[in-house]
Amino acid sequence: MNKISNDSLAAFHPGFYIKKYLDAQGMKQSELANRLNVSEKVVSNLVNGKINLTDDMAEGLALVFGTSVGLWLNLNKIYFDKKRKIEENKKIKEDEKILKQMDYSFWSNHGFVKKTRKAGEKVKELRRFFQISSLNTLKSPDFLVQYKTAVADVQEKNIINSNAWVQTALNLANKIEVNELNLDYLRNSLDEIRGMTSEDPERFMPKLNDIFKKSGVAFVIVPNLKNCGINGAVKWLGKQKVLLAINDRRKYSDVFWFALFHEIKHVFQRKIGHTIVSADDNIGITSVLDLNKLEEEADSFARDFLISPSDYNSFVNNSDYSYSAVVSFSKQIGIQPGILVGRLQRDNLIRYNQLNGLKIKYKIIINTKSA
Repeated sequence: MNKISNDSLAAFHPGFYIKKYLDAQGMKQSELANRLNVSEKVVSNLVNGKINLTDDMAEGLALVFGTSVGLWLNLNKIYFDKKRKIEENKKIKEDEKILKQMDYSFWSNHGFVKKTRKAGEKVKELRRFFQISSLNTLKSPDFLVQYKTAVADVQEKNIINSNAWVQTALNLANKIEVNELNLDYLRNSLDEIRGMTSEDPERFMPKLNDIFKKSGVAFVIVPNLKNCGINGAVKWLGKQKVLLAINDRRKYSDVFWFALFHEIKHVFQRKIGHTIVSADDNIGITSVLDLNKLEEEADSFARDFLISPSDYNSFVNNSDYSYSAVVSFSKQIGIQPGILVGRLQRDNLIRYNQLNGLKIKYKIIINTKSA
């Protein structure tokens, strides 16, 4: 095929012009083959755009048709340049289908990519940010987040946005400078972190970030992404640095701290070479790891570290779930009362509309500019 085109661009293979020269001079392909000292099949393939023009052929064509070598080399260059543009435009059109399943403003509003209304520019910006040659990569169910292929209710947009969320977390983490990994330091700091639950984010966030950096943990809070379903992720970035990411969509104190300690446990599980993703139930995530076991361990750790089983059982045995009892007990064990409220609600000891005033809704400033 000696012509490739789309709606706005056409690329003509040098063979297109060779045929015109042959027609103008009444020369057959067999004669040209003899003059070039090649087979007739080579000339036929060249005329029909099935093979590329070589420098030797360009020199031969210049002698046969009385032109310059530069003419044919220039036609060849123009052809390949336009061909690349046509192929790239085709890839962009394919990527625009993926783009329609993503909320571009999520990345542009946080300064990850530039603001633009042009779909093609959006595709290029997201490719650059995600460090991928095509947005189609995000469709892969085993790119960053492993999805079971046999789960009927998992939609393509879930896979795309889950992969996009994790890559966003990775981009943020890669920009964070941390000390060499020291999980003993993190483990010895757990009580201090637990004590932060009674503080406001303005006070605890700098201290929390400092502990994580000294532990070799790149801690990031990633804004919630529509159609994602990912609550947190842990991934080792080499052997001396680990990503710990949580979603900001549930900003209430009980969920924030439970999610944080849940992901800390995943760090301690040291599954180097794997991405451990914490997600909504039944979205079809799989792994070579035993995710159910890892999640159960992380849930138990978060639950029991925030409120020890002995303390919790002691409180529950009194059967007094009044406002004053919850506040008094929380102060006694040194946690934010909303954490106890959330635990009681999940255990069906109080209704989900009770004592919600004790849950604090955090306003956390997310540092997304470093990505």
